[in-house]
Amino acid sequence: MGQTAASAAKTRGESGPLAILCEGVSFTYPGADAPALENVTLRVPTGERLGILGPNGGGKSTLLSLILGLQGGHTGRIEVLGMSPGRARAAGTIAYVAQRTGLERAMPLSVRQAVTLGAAWREPPWRGAGAEARARVEAALDLVGAGALAERPIGKLSGGELQRALIARALAARPRILLLDEPAVGIDVAGQRLLAELLERIRAGMGVTTVVVSHDLRAIAAGSDRVACLARRLHSHVSPAGLTPQVLAEVFSHDVAGLVGLEGRGVHVHAHEAGGAGGTGGGGCAQCHDDADGARGPEGGAV
Repeated sequence: MGQTAASAAKTRGESGPLAILCEGVSFTYPGADAPALENVTLRVPTGERLGILGPNGGGKSTLLSLILGLQGGHTGRIEVLGMSPGRARAAGTIAYVAQRTGLERAMPLSVRQAVTLGAAWREPPWRGAGAEARARVEAALDLVGAGALAERPIGKLSGGELQRALIARALAARPRILLLDEPAVGIDVAGQRLLAELLERIRAGMGVTTVVVSHDLRAIAAGSDRVACLARRLHSHVSPAGLTPQVLAEVFSHDVAGLVGLEGRGVHVHAHEAGGAGGTGGGGCAQCHDDADGARGPEGGAV
């Protein structure tokens, strides 16, 4: 039988269960001719800021929905802090900031009221938020730098302000893992840097593991310790060169050399298990795929 998340973490010398473990996960939507995800293996240590980069339709949001337990019918195994996704969500250990649709601005609420919904999610609506929940609201607002926005209507916020309010709402529930789907949409480059700084403050202040998915390279690179490239399968890279144009071209199926500009950022795409700890001599994409194929077989995708 396979290892549990806790025992697998112990084997690697980690102190507790992985934040997220996916092993050989595949998923096909009913009626679809091809899988949305194929043989995805992903290990996210506690406290990491993981970026998942990939094209639209590459399976990023599908993977999040499986990790959240909102979608069933997959093959393979998914564990969240050693629990099933559904149990982890019910326990409040994992929170989700969905991709914005514009409906958020229609909420007839102030920022503080919206964040209170996150803090008091377990309480019946007629009971209201208690003192402890209200304290969590203020702490979340302060952490994301939205204290001055507390009384402003949600519909009057800028894109960056709205994103901070939505993150505060998720954090007010005191999760241990925070998933964000395309959080940089509608935010300019300066705002993306602020978002990266915010994610680091969240980790430092709350010890929260964050997973950010995006098709935007800049949004991912600025605020991630590691990057996984997802286009139905996970593509990994073990060279210290990190996010090379070749890796990105494989994932996005076109030349993205003009979009990289990541020298000196220290962001690397690499295999968690297959290629060793960061590579020992590199060799670019060919070496990466040689290493990965030898460890997982031609259908693998460990990150």
